[in-house]
Amino acid sequence: MSKELEVMDMAKESTSEKKVLTGGQALMECFLAEGVETIFGYPGGAIMPIYDGLYDYTDRLNHVLVRHEQGAAHAAEGFARASGRVGVCMATSGPGATNLVTGLADAIIDCTPIVAITGQVASHLLGTDAFQETDVIGITAPICKWNYQVTNADEIPEILSKAFFIAKAGKPGPVLVDITKDAQQGLMTKPFEYKKTTYLPGYHPRVTPKHDQIERAVELINNAKRPYVLFGHGVLISQAMQEFKEFIEKTDIPCASTLLGISALPIDHPNYMGWLGMHGMYAPNVMTDQCDVLIAIGMRFDDRVTGDASLFAKQAKIVHIEIDPAEIDKIKKAEAPVVGDVKEALKLMLPLVKSNDYTAWKNEFRKLEPREKEFVTDRDFKFEGQIKMAEVVKMVSDKTKGEACIVVDVGQHQMVSARYYEFKKCHSYIASGGLGTMGFAIPASLGAKMGAPDRQVIAFIGDGCFQMTIQELGTISQTGQEVKLIILNNNYLGMVRQWQQLFFEKRYSFVELHNPDFIMVAKGFGIEGKKVSERANLNDAIDEMLNHKGSYVLEVVVEKEENVFPMVPAGKSVSDIRLH
Repeated sequence: MSKELEVMDMAKESTSEKKVLTGGQALMECFLAEGVETIFGYPGGAIMPIYDGLYDYTDRLNHVLVRHEQGAAHAAEGFARASGRVGVCMATSGPGATNLVTGLADAIIDCTPIVAITGQVASHLLGTDAFQETDVIGITAPICKWNYQVTNADEIPEILSKAFFIAKAGKPGPVLVDITKDAQQGLMTKPFEYKKTTYLPGYHPRVTPKHDQIERAVELINNAKRPYVLFGHGVLISQAMQEFKEFIEKTDIPCASTLLGISALPIDHPNYMGWLGMHGMYAPNVMTDQCDVLIAIGMRFDDRVTGDASLFAKQAKIVHIEIDPAEIDKIKKAEAPVVGDVKEALKLMLPLVKSNDYTAWKNEFRKLEPREKEFVTDRDFKFEGQIKMAEVVKMVSDKTKGEACIVVDVGQHQMVSARYYEFKKCHSYIASGGLGTMGFAIPASLGAKMGAPDRQVIAFIGDGCFQMTIQELGTISQTGQEVKLIILNNNYLGMVRQWQQLFFEKRYSFVELHNPDFIMVAKGFGIEGKKVSERANLNDAIDEMLNHKGSYVLEVVVEKEENVFPMVPAGKSVSDIRLH
């Protein structure tokens, strides 16, 4: 018997009595101490001792075997976004670790808390270009809140405790812990002990804003004539939905959301004017340039919101509530910056802001709704020609009463889903926002379902996106989870084609797709499905999908050259919107 196997056998014998564990077993105990129940991962050589440790914990830890490590990262994101907890994923060294990179980059820009565990070659081989050795610490440093390489089993409890704390403290994000193979299989030299981290020297994210910042913000808000709230993902991240609703209702200020802010406030709330930005609603975009005070809550003035930032709301004084001080004044100068957690900031502001009546000001937004309807809604719901994406989304919305958790991929369907699904519940729109990652939705929808098992999870996916992570149908099938996947198939990379149509004289360069038989592929993975191309069959097909017990793929053939309106051309301000 090799020395390596002897060490592992000794650890198994001593585990129950002395609690002296291998590094792999210690990692499992860390997960349990943090309340982890679900792990998304893919085994390999350099992480095998961790998976051997997991073997004895399968009664307490549910491991989901993905088909590609990118799927593990996106599934962990979906889990975190739907549950509000930290998502966990694991991969081996080398290509396993590098396959996580896209998901980690997606998580950092959308503030999604993930702890990623990667295996690494033995510590004495570091730097030798050993088989499947990659400098994962160097690669992921720019796209993680923190990363660390463990080379000794004794380090694991302390490092994992820090990892979970950092992932969720302050502005959430991904953390990666790289563990060498000898640290995974080596015995700890002391009994396992886990202490949850509640404080780290040098890392002090401000949760409670300074009193003078609150006072200045309230002064601007109370004296405003035409105030306007633009809220983002930060409202959902901080679980501030109730405080935000109370703030809006007390002040009576009209509000609009960013793309990832959607569902923080019910879409039918009288103060909600829609979402704004490049593909957003007409009235919120136009009225941004009419307000005198813009209250930005939990958002970062992304370029897809502002267009040319120098022209965006240039007439307005800005109140900016944001937990990350690096975001303050980065894009737009704030007259009243409020650094702190959105929930805590709103709690402090609520007693100080005045009750108001902005009916006349809100009516200025409502006056623009006929124009929105004329150029967008009417256009999308002309029941002629090929099925429109908007029809499908609206029909699903009506049948689910706006209460499903909607997961989307990236492109035209993403924007159409945001526009036409009538969100009634919080945490109901899960999308790759900042990175715009094609292939996000299939694994993220599985993660969302496992993070919120009582929610109905429906994914809208383009035909191009679907093929990016199509293999994760196997993961969904193996888990037995119930996820409804709707492919809006126009046989194009639709958003790229739209830009080529509008700005490149219809020079359609490599955007037309020759797609497989999606339903046959789904059935090959053991998932039922149906293809619909005629409007007369759409209603019944959606009913069949929603009533089916288990996962289901519905492919809907939609108009090939349908565009998403309105949009803001690159380099322009929202004030320069042209409805094509």
